[in-house]
Amino acid sequence: MMDKVVIVMAAWNEAENISEMIDELYANVFPKIKAEMHLLVADNNSTDGTTEIVQDKMKEHSTLHIVQQGNKKGLGNAYIVGFEYAMEKLHADAVMEMDADGQHPPRFVKSMVDAYLEGAEYVIGSRYIPGGSVPAEWQLFRKLVSYFGNLYIRVVMLKLKVHDLTTGFRLMKVKGVLDQIDLDHLMEKERFAYKVDLLYQCLKLSKKTVEVPLEFAARKTDKSKFNPKEMLATFKVATILGIRDKARFIKFGTVGFLGYLVNALALAYFGKFSWPEPIIWAAATELAIINNFILNNIWTFRSEKISGAKKIMLKFFQFNLTSLGALIIQTVAGTLGVYFFGPGSRQILLPFIILFLVLPYNYIMYNVVIWKTGLFKKK
Repeated sequence: MMDKVVIVMAAWNEAENISEMIDELYANVFPKIKAEMHLLVADNNSTDGTTEIVQDKMKEHSTLHIVQQGNKKGLGNAYIVGFEYAMEKLHADAVMEMDADGQHPPRFVKSMVDAYLEGAEYVIGSRYIPGGSVPAEWQLFRKLVSYFGNLYIRVVMLKLKVHDLTTGFRLMKVKGVLDQIDLDHLMEKERFAYKVDLLYQCLKLSKKTVEVPLEFAARKTDKSKFNPKEMLATFKVATILGIRDKARFIKFGTVGFLGYLVNALALAYFGKFSWPEPIIWAAATELAIINNFILNNIWTFRSEKISGAKKIMLKFFQFNLTSLGALIIQTVAGTLGVYFFGPGSRQILLPFIILFLVLPYNYIMYNVVIWKTGLFKKK
């Protein structure tokens, strides 16, 4: 049985575009795709005849559908109503977002669906990879806003491997991805900005994300929906998600800084004794390890908190084993540094060793081994 892919096309007063989009998809695109293709138009009681055009076309195509947005207003809500209808009524295996205004040329649907059929769980039509582009007729200002706005979102959300985070041309597998998202509580559902929240969650859930080239087109009729309010709302959502996503790392860094203070004070104290250099560094590091385990368990990784005396003892033992790498890194680097620069360099060497060697190692070990947050689940 072929997979069922439902394209959700939000349309309000798109009478000048919708007929051509439907005809092109059914005549030249769907027949070339090895999937059961459906088109669902998410309308909002258009007043220009869009609704009637779609209903007439439904007499020709059994896989063409229409759903009314109802009392929920805005672009995001239109798509959400469409997504829910596609999953609940049409039992879609995958759902695709597509604009009705011609900016997503129908010819690119096939490459999106092909990527899904080849195993991708999330497919992004990208303007900023080889083969993709923005309209040549766009003014320079619009091109700059699009490029640098997208770059800002990539940086603030730490999604540098994905090149186009603001595209509205995307396909999502239903099982395990779209059906795991609380669509009714996406941010800024009335605006384009909802797409950033949806993309953020899809990237986290998808086991395989693929970008395919998209030659973004200019609207054939009417004016673009692009405006400063939409841009600012998009940046706001991206910034909120970026901060929220890094909250754990900020806590981890704070605990790490406190561990550094413990380490530094212990290093200064133990340095007064005539102990071998490796013992001085190892003892100071172990005190910092104890500090880090306690604070991370009750604060940084609170949702995965380890409780119960037996479990805590076992995890602390495991924590020490994984921290052995940090201890070895710090001891070796510190001993070599003192050898080359003298005992007076300890307090200068310590922050560099922790920041560039110990901190990255610990963050990986804490997430992957101790509190098992799934940091490196394949996206």
